[in-house]
Amino acid sequence: MNNRKNSDAFTKYSKLPTEQSNPRTRDLDRVPLRRVLEKLNYEDSLVHRAVAAAIPQIEKAARAVSKSYLAGRRIYFIGAGTSGRLGVLEAAEIPPTYGVAPEIFTALMAGGQMAVFHSKEGAEDVFENGKKEISRLARRGDTVIGIAASGITPYVQGGLAAGKKAGAVTVLVTCNPREKAKEASIRVALDVGPEPVSGSTRMKSGTATKLALNMLSTSSMIISGKVYRNWMVDVKTTSKKLVHRAERITAIVGGVDQGEARRLLDLTGNDVKTAIVMARLGVSRAKAAGRIKKARGFLKNILG
Repeated sequence: MNNRKNSDAFTKYSKLPTEQSNPRTRDLDRVPLRRVLEKLNYEDSLVHRAVAAAIPQIEKAARAVSKSYLAGRRIYFIGAGTSGRLGVLEAAEIPPTYGVAPEIFTALMAGGQMAVFHSKEGAEDVFENGKKEISRLARRGDTVIGIAASGITPYVQGGLAAGKKAGAVTVLVTCNPREKAKEASIRVALDVGPEPVSGSTRMKSGTATKLALNMLSTSSMIISGKVYRNWMVDVKTTSKKLVHRAERITAIVGGVDQGEARRLLDLTGNDVKTAIVMARLGVSRAKAAGRIKKARGFLKNILG
């Protein structure tokens, strides 16, 4: 019985697009280093086409994330290995960039927190672990984003199954366009083709996934009122660099000099949006905050 299961698994994995041999790179170990780099660079250049082809699906996923966010619900990224680490990056970087509470975006990694830094063999193979973690967290109105280059990672499939059962919107970001992903209501399929080094999905698959996740999270925050023109007007001042960025944004968008921008930010507790509205409309902090609340955070509805 075990031999048959192993044989079935071997056949299943050998057919994955991400496991195929790339005919353009079969001589990687016998060409000069410069040629190796040129070949790798060429393969990377193909990634953008794959992401562009998936824009309609990325749009659907971004709308789902925005809807969850604006409704006060939560967004979960779940993955293993490189895919899981990319989810961790998204969850970690959205709060300071867009002023979102840290608990709104959560990343779940097969093998737990330590697996972010050290590979934990076999962690991705346990369907029940992904199912259990999402069952504990996800609720109706949330969005669960499974990230799996192969599309068949059991841990991720378990999470998507649990998300679907809970009534969450389920999204699969994968580099396997053949995977039907019945547990995912939205499938973002990035057809990058075989890797330069066969099966090394940290390469083109990882790059394509990072680009797609960047687009998904950024666009969802834009349509949620977190950006004015192309300025991150909800930035949190958690470092000196971000303090200076907040001052610069307030000065430019508010139409004031740096000193006045600093004064307004001091009055608002470094709330860039409020400082900008105060500067542009010449109103008090309370009135500015009221205008922002009425506009649901969209500065374009206040400033044009």
